[in-house]
Amino acid sequence: MTGNLGRDYQLGAAEARDLERRAGGQQQGPRQMGFFTDSTLCIGCKACEVACKQWNQLPDDGFRLTGMSYDNTGHLGASTWRHVAFVERESPLPGQGSPRDGVEAGARAFEPLRPLGQAGTTSPLADDVSPSHIETPVALGPTAQAMGKFSWLMLSDVCKHCERAGCLEACPTGAIIRTEFGSVYVQPDVCNGCGYCVSACPFGVVDRRADDGRAWKCTLCYDRLEGGMVPACAKACPTASIQFGPIDELRERAAHRVEQLRARGVPQARLYGESAASQPGTAGLRAFFLLCDEPEVYNLPPDPVVPTKKIADSWWAMAAGIAGLGLAAVGVVLSARRAA
Repeated sequence: MTGNLGRDYQLGAAEARDLERRAGGQQQGPRQMGFFTDSTLCIGCKACEVACKQWNQLPDDGFRLTGMSYDNTGHLGASTWRHVAFVERESPLPGQGSPRDGVEAGARAFEPLRPLGQAGTTSPLADDVSPSHIETPVALGPTAQAMGKFSWLMLSDVCKHCERAGCLEACPTGAIIRTEFGSVYVQPDVCNGCGYCVSACPFGVVDRRADDGRAWKCTLCYDRLEGGMVPACAKACPTASIQFGPIDELRERAAHRVEQLRARGVPQARLYGESAASQPGTAGLRAFFLLCDEPEVYNLPPDPVVPTKKIADSWWAMAAGIAGLGLAAVGVVLSARRAA
């Protein structure tokens, strides 16, 4: 399955030399890769879900609707490594549409972004943009006016491949490793099904299969990366909502996209987990998101923290408690001697 904007990302010899030159000759080994998921471009087609299941040969989750909008998968799990969330809101989302829909915007508002490894731009409105359209927007029709108080928020969720991964730190067998691409990978032949990683993930991503008890999650299509291809979900995404590439370049592109959306009149546009500064509890994410509302609306934790991050505080608290008990015991002994 391929998207009409997609092509495989091949790191050829010429590009590798260019990357080494740009890094001052210090570039060694594969670049650190990741996902940037732009929720404003997601149309809820679920091509990413299908492509993920098809490539990784994942079992189905049951052919039934959950009753939650058009969501038939519900959440990430052992057999669902991509999940498209549908959020229906009784509130408008400024900046949606195109100049033909009556959206007044500056020349930079519809500036197209070209994702790394994609043949086309991220903007499905590129054909709509011309100086005449921008200067003379068409008035909204009755249907569009009625729908102005309603908006959809869609997001293709996935494992975040945290910079500081709770699942990796909690694994007692070494089944979870950090690959040369920077992704977090569960080795199924080493996993013993203890489930420590499940409770250690602050996002609820890791899950165990009922048949064998082993933990499973997104692998960032490690097998495809070894072959020089983009992950299946990014390959299949028809609107380039899922963008794949070197993590440093994705962060730059994401910051540019936020500026672009705010120029269009979307002040709610924000990045989620793009850096350690914005999400210290995980030291940042290698699969980060652009959102147009609070993270909780998308069923994302507002301040995720890996459990091991607070271990030092716990030990200090325990030491302080022991010291306090010791001082109390000494005080009791001294008081008893004085009384005698």
